Amino acid sequence: MTRRLSIIAAPVAASALSLCAPQAAAQTHYAAQLSVGAKAGMDISRNFFNPSVDQTFKPGALAGVAFRYVEEDHFGIIAELEWIQRGWKESFEDAPYLYERTLSYLEIPVLAHIYFGRRAKFYANIGPLIGLRIGDSVKCNFDTHDTAALPDFPKWHSLTQYDEPIKQRIDYGICAGVGGEYSITPRHSMTVECRFYYGLGNLFGSTRKDNFNASNSMALEFTLGYWLRIR
Repeated sequence: MTRRLSIIAAPVAASALSLCAPQAAAQTHYAAQLSVGAKAGMDISRNFFNPSVDQTFKPGALAGVAFRYVEEDHFGIIAELEWIQRGWKESFEDAPYLYERTLSYLEIPVLAHIYFGRRAKFYANIGPLIGLRIGDSVKCNFDTHDTAALPDFPKWHSLTQYDEPIKQRIDYGICAGVGGEYSITPRHSMTVECRFYYGLGNLFGSTRKDNFNASNSMALEFTLGYWLRIR
């Protein structure tokens, strides 16, 4: 009986091994890919203030370079260096006033890259980001220290933020995005992406003695990109 079972099992095992071998070989011999890229686009941003400040979304620009390393099928790592404008634009309803604060950053996101597809791909990116503030500018058409003399200036509008210094030069947070990539040739591809950023640090001081409990940055980014596979 034992001999008969061994005679039957032998071809079954051989067949199973022949089916598994190509898959194992494909996984073992997956060719790692290294690519460099560039991107540009725009973002719309605002700040989460507590106490609140009436705002609309503020448009800004962004551009950057990136490196992507893919070692396994469907998964890789992306590191970027980008310049971006964020900040906030205040809302005065129908009153003819303008206050807009633009903060410029150099940022380094490090992202997990998950993708599906071959020539046409759908992907998701998620990971942490750290940024260094390199610029700060204000557009304003009224005297922030004499709003009582302004006609039609909203009496309920917050004024505290105008004299509040931005203490944090370093910003950090989490970003996540989805997009599509199309390979023009085996080495060249184009991408489009929508990404959301939420800052975990506060722009203003947030101790009990400070005026704001929270002042976090938020932004929605839209970019077009290009990848060149170099390996």
